[in-house]
Amino acid sequence: MPKKIIFTISFLFLLSVSPAALAQPIIGNIESFNVQPSYDLSGRSEIEAVLVKNSLSAYWYVEKEWWNGLSTAERTEADQTFESLLSEFEVNIYPTITSTFGSEWSPGIDDDTKITILFHPMKQNSGGYNNSADGYPKLQLPESNEREMFYLNTDYIGKDLMKSFLAHELVHLVTFNQKEKTYGATEDVWLNEARAEYASTLMGYDDNYEGSNLQNRVNYFLSKPSDPLTEWRERSEDYGVANLFIQYLVDHYGIGILVDSLQMRKTGIESINAALLKRGFDEDFPQIFKDWTVAVIINDCDISEKYCYFNENLKDFRITPLVNYIPFVGESTLSVTNSTKDWAGNWHRFVGGEGTLGVDFSWVGAVASSELPYLLHYSDGRIALGELLFNGSQGGKITIPDFGSEVSSLTIIPTAKIKISGFGNLEPSRTFFWSASTIEKSGEEEPVIPNIISLPKPLSEMSSSEKNQIAGQLEEFLASLQGTSGECTINQDLYFGMDDNEQVRCLQEFLKSRGQDIYPEGLVTGNFYTLTEQAVTRFQNKYASEILSPWGLTQGTGFVGSTTRAKINELLSL
Repeated sequence: MPKKIIFTISFLFLLSVSPAALAQPIIGNIESFNVQPSYDLSGRSEIEAVLVKNSLSAYWYVEKEWWNGLSTAERTEADQTFESLLSEFEVNIYPTITSTFGSEWSPGIDDDTKITILFHPMKQNSGGYNNSADGYPKLQLPESNEREMFYLNTDYIGKDLMKSFLAHELVHLVTFNQKEKTYGATEDVWLNEARAEYASTLMGYDDNYEGSNLQNRVNYFLSKPSDPLTEWRERSEDYGVANLFIQYLVDHYGIGILVDSLQMRKTGIESINAALLKRGFDEDFPQIFKDWTVAVIINDCDISEKYCYFNENLKDFRITPLVNYIPFVGESTLSVTNSTKDWAGNWHRFVGGEGTLGVDFSWVGAVASSELPYLLHYSDGRIALGELLFNGSQGGKITIPDFGSEVSSLTIIPTAKIKISGFGNLEPSRTFFWSASTIEKSGEEEPVIPNIISLPKPLSEMSSSEKNQIAGQLEEFLASLQGTSGECTINQDLYFGMDDNEQVRCLQEFLKSRGQDIYPEGLVTGNFYTLTEQAVTRFQNKYASEILSPWGLTQGTGFVGSTTRAKINELLSL
């Protein structure tokens, strides 16, 4: 009788332990896995793999045939590489990604807290992939491996890019849980990929630009800058435009936009709009996309903080517009019918010609956008940003006098913005038409006068009236600051996302006065974005004992709270 009782108790105890805990694989175990033929180098749908590492958060499998094909020396080197990669994953990648975006499904479909990482040979330029089918039972999706897992290309073992791919694919795994498992919603592919693309920058792997994932994406984007953001065909240029757009979005609106848009039921553009609204921004996705199309051609914070990248590795990045030459002799006309897709940038520059330039623009069919941004480049270096509003019609006309003399070029930036959800791998085309013609100078038509956003003309080249005008503007600006350069005080909390705020201007003037080590850019705009946040963080770190230690912090946060304000005001009063 006692033996029977003991047996029953032991049996019940075993039933309470998860199957995964009872079947922990050991190094050298060989298992079969389903893989994606479209990625596998040999087009296979199933492979055998050997477990080579077992870490705190993951099982590390490598295709058996590839592993057995290594020489003893190569296997030793590969083993050391896996140790290094494992350490980077456990110490940096996994905690950073999950603390930022949230956790993967755990213990998940396999009732195991560890994820599975499978390395196998893939087709050229494939870094890795994630298959959401793995999160569903085989009875529902036969290709499922019934694990929380992702796949990486053996070609990149031992290369720095592998760390970027690890972080990228982990974000996809997190997205499956945060979006699909939590809300039953499937993220738009373009945003799913764009969010994962930012992981490499978030981890700091793009800081060393040469050979980085960011450099690769810049090259992809420059090869086809008019590739649509939201149409996803798994091409190199798709990753290029996704990366370059998301870099701009996070630079100007913070990574919280990516986090908030992930942790809600809404997807794609609608989720970005909801996240922007939640964080108090006035801009919506169409406005930000339009600003980005201007930024990639100007990209100069000295001209406008809105139209530049803050990432140091993107300071010199600019696209080259499609150039249209207008003959210098006599009246001439160029006419072009072109097509684009929703959320694709198009840049058409007009040079040459003399006299008054007229550009007629129209969308063919459905109105794809209600405005047409354009840039004027002046011979003296000025840049003017204008916007042609269609006022209910499908187009309009821009008239530029003194073209070829005072104005050296015109660039129009048409963008289609009809569809906002339900994107696939083949989106409909939108057709637009433009006709550019030059005539002799005439006062018959009034030109559209754009806003001048830059006047980099040297003071020595300015006339007395120009100098007086600038002096007057400077006096007005200084008066509006009311002593900011040493007499103002910070009397409220300041934080990322604040716009056109006098207290932020005061803060920026103060940070600027602290020197290049604190605020090398020295921009005083009244807008609290990434550059200001970084400057605040440097200042907090410099005075950590007074600002951070009272809160138990060791690193600056970029948030101007009570102790930061107290230190700033103390130094301002000296």
